[in-house]
Amino acid sequence: MFRLNLYQRYLMRETFAAVFLVLAAFLALFSFFDLINELRSVGKNGYQLGHAVVFVALSLPGLIYELIPIAALIGTLYALSTLARHSEITVLRASGLATRDLLMTLFRVAGLLALLTFVVGEGLVPFSERLAQEIRAKALSRVIAQSGFDSGLWVKDGRSFINIRKATPDARLHGVRIYKFDATNALESVTDVEEALFQPPERWILKGVVRTILEGDTSRVERMDAAEWQSAVNPDLLAVLMVAPERMSLFGLLNYTQHLLDNHQKTERYEIAIWKKLIYPLAALVMVALALPFGYSHNRVGGVSLKIFGGVMLGILFYALNGLFSNLGVINAWPPFASATVPSALFLMAAVGMLWWVERR
Repeated sequence: MFRLNLYQRYLMRETFAAVFLVLAAFLALFSFFDLINELRSVGKNGYQLGHAVVFVALSLPGLIYELIPIAALIGTLYALSTLARHSEITVLRASGLATRDLLMTLFRVAGLLALLTFVVGEGLVPFSERLAQEIRAKALSRVIAQSGFDSGLWVKDGRSFINIRKATPDARLHGVRIYKFDATNALESVTDVEEALFQPPERWILKGVVRTILEGDTSRVERMDAAEWQSAVNPDLLAVLMVAPERMSLFGLLNYTQHLLDNHQKTERYEIAIWKKLIYPLAALVMVALALPFGYSHNRVGGVSLKIFGGVMLGILFYALNGLFSNLGVINAWPPFASATVPSALFLMAAVGMLWWVERR
């Protein structure tokens, strides 16, 4: 096992301290804004201040996931600028420290931050985000799904099209209508259901069932107090509507994307989210590389405050580009891999160009 040199331990300690300080500041700031936003709903139905605080607290893992790369940029930039202001970077370079060695040390920090980003994104965010949305929906007496069309939610399952007026967090559906088609794409039956309750693994208990069966030019109506319905549609699939694709787990994204593919539906948004789940943690490596040239600039191009301001602007730009290219990818049907990687690739090229310029001076 390799051992870190004294300067490596010192540099990593200073960088980690700066990154986590910036991350804590961002979390406090964004949590405050989120709480202010939630106060608008306090007092509606059963939504109280305690619900708002819990909702904001459960949203923290999602914020951590999104902010780690930006905190890595600003924190590393601050740490290096401080070292440069004290001439410590100059001493290290005069002692024979190459830019490559300094970059490799920063990559160790970024590697650990990338691992933290992935663990938080896969282990904490999907669970906490879904729980937060469920608590909010129950307290406000809202439904999970009643979006997309005025008629409610539409789901395709094999040869059936399902219209759901309401889906509540306790795995109940209300106002369900199932259109079933045969192999020739002719309408076979229409089933109206007052309420459906899910029973694992793939069974729904239907209540208040009225089924209209079409037989050629005639039809007949069946009425039942209760019935069973076998379907691949389950609460996990419906829960996708509660959590943004970027905050779902990789397994959940793959599962839902496969469901859409099986039913010949568009998957671009979820494929982009899958690639972002794989690429986004690596953004920390790009960010520390982008921050390194600032450590060589001393105070000749401005003080630490100006560099921090520049880092904040770059972080905002990176965040905005991530959202922009994801949306453009869906709208223009761009390749999912390109839509997910272009922002990081642009910043990587900028980092390489700046490092080359620093070495050429």
